[in-house]
Amino acid sequence: MSPRNVLVVLYDGVQSLDVTGPVEVFAGVARAPGPGRYDIRTVSLGGAPVRTNSGLTLVPDGDLEGERPGAGTTLLVPGGQYSADFEPRLTDWLRAHGGGAQRLVSVCTGGLLLAEAGLLDGRRATTHWNACERMARDYPAVEVEPDPIYVRDGPVSTSAGVTAGIDLALALVEEDFGRDLALAIARHLVVFLRRPGNQAQFSAQLAAQTARREPLRDVQQWITEHPGGDLTVEALAARARLSPRHFARAFQAETGVTPGRYVERVRVEHARRLLEDSAQGVAQISRACGYGTPEALRRAFVKTLGQSPAEYRRRFGGRA
Repeated sequence: MSPRNVLVVLYDGVQSLDVTGPVEVFAGVARAPGPGRYDIRTVSLGGAPVRTNSGLTLVPDGDLEGERPGAGTTLLVPGGQYSADFEPRLTDWLRAHGGGAQRLVSVCTGGLLLAEAGLLDGRRATTHWNACERMARDYPAVEVEPDPIYVRDGPVSTSAGVTAGIDLALALVEEDFGRDLALAIARHLVVFLRRPGNQAQFSAQLAAQTARREPLRDVQQWITEHPGGDLTVEALAARARLSPRHFARAFQAETGVTPGRYVERVRVEHARRLLEDSAQGVAQISRACGYGTPEALRRAFVKTLGQSPAEYRRRFGGRA
């Protein structure tokens, strides 16, 4: 298999993990058995060393302004630059030459640089959760999807915060060289082979606030550990030693969501993991997650994810 080119754009204030995470994945192809590999180059304006936002200094391989990415090149734009005062020469280069790459990839707020250069106009995209509102406000031509860890729209792929860049890089390796090689790299890096792109940036537990009072925190933990249990308001209130009415008010006040909504998030998340990672049937998963019937699980999936459990498994299921 002929080498593929990966061109990584560096600039002052870049997030170091947005660079090194995907680069470690791509470099892992050469370490694994087989003929495949990527030719990886890092470039900056003028070929000058750059200082990351954590204080590390990165020395690039060459000058960005002399590069013209084309067929066979994956152009990777990491994040880190939150300011609206983008370096004009950088955005001008991206605007002029970024569209020539075979694949255009951003990590974290690197998506803002792509949007500033007009490369996301008319496309679906995501970025770090803290910058999604800004992307939607400042770049109305971009269809911002704030929840997924990465979004792939044709040759353009955008990802959320730092570790999502590793997930996206593994997905690209799997596309280029197959699942076995991607799995070998993931094992070497001690990470999951693949989190599905539409997996939420936050788990149910992180998306909600943690309750201040210990009885309510205990209830949150109980829900997570027993998704198939009796999670009615009455049962949860009894566990917290509160009246159902008092419990429902206190839970929403301290977590930001109703008990029912929190339970639904946890159950859908648990069902997704089982569909991705196990060979259990839909009926068995329905019972394990507290839905009782496959139809109840299907309704929850369609409401939350816009697709049935069977469709979800076809797209994201592992080879259990």
